Amino acid sequence: MSQGPHFPSLLIDRFGRTVDYVRISVTDRCDFRCVYCMSEQMTFLPRAEVLSLEEIEQVATALVELGVRKIRLTGGEPLVRRGIEELVAKLGALPGLDELVMTSNGSQLPKYADSLRRGGMKRINISLDSLRPERFEHITRTGKLDKVLAGIDAAKAAGFERIKLNAVIMRGRNEDEVLDLVEFARERALDISFIEEMPLGRISDHHRGETYCSSDEVHAMISERYPLVEATERTAGPSHYFRMADSSTRIGFISPHSHNFCHECNRVRVTVEGRLLLCLGNEHSVDLREVVRRYPGDSTRLKQALIDAMEIKPERHEFNVDEEPQILRFMNMTGG
Repeated sequence: MSQGPHFPSLLIDRFGRTVDYVRISVTDRCDFRCVYCMSEQMTFLPRAEVLSLEEIEQVATALVELGVRKIRLTGGEPLVRRGIEELVAKLGALPGLDELVMTSNGSQLPKYADSLRRGGMKRINISLDSLRPERFEHITRTGKLDKVLAGIDAAKAAGFERIKLNAVIMRGRNEDEVLDLVEFARERALDISFIEEMPLGRISDHHRGETYCSSDEVHAMISERYPLVEATERTAGPSHYFRMADSSTRIGFISPHSHNFCHECNRVRVTVEGRLLLCLGNEHSVDLREVVRRYPGDSTRLKQALIDAMEIKPERHEFNVDEEPQILRFMNMTGG
């Protein structure tokens, strides 16, 4: 990661929150079809509607020059995007950026882990919702557990400073594996975050109200075996971390339903088609693709659009797992 001067934080919303973390979706495509992320038969965006790698770099540069310190690349699955290695290397060299990280399903990491690490990426998150091959394939519809486990091994071998597993816990699907996942993380000195399912997009596989499993329930399951002590350190993301007395593994909880974290939100997202999404659970957004294509190379105009967008960042999201989702876009388009 290039060490350059820090730029002043100019992305401040109406509620006094400073935005210094952005998640950028580089593709809506994925080699999995996870039941909570997308429909089984997805229609993907035409190439012309997706930001080019050069446009992503232009947006990322403007964001960093406005004070963003952390960029997370997401998808879909970011490693299926052609040219991702070159993009990582360019973003990793941006002066003023402290952290370049990625969320991946892990299947492509045996091929890409080394080049990502060389490109300046220090940390990576890998989704892992089950350790049982048949169940894993059911949740992901097309994924193979052995490929993901090989990806985790490849990430460890590549020397990432920190690797975190992400597990979406669903009642009746995988809540009986919480302790198995904790043991897996402990044995490999990995962190793990347990995530409440996000009600985005209409899905046919299950009713979210029936599968909802709160972070408090997961915390209680773990505490029966390993007493959890609240960690003093915080990351830029929404995970609330705990530690165990006999392990370096951190246990995180992402709780958009049970413990709303909006009051300290420092994040925005850039969707695959170039919309600056001001909140995961609202449709407030600005079309950055229109700006970069109508005024190519005009960084001043782009940065002004980003600053102006802070005026429409909402105070909080409203999620209700018992109702039809109000947000119809799937997570693969939003960026995980």
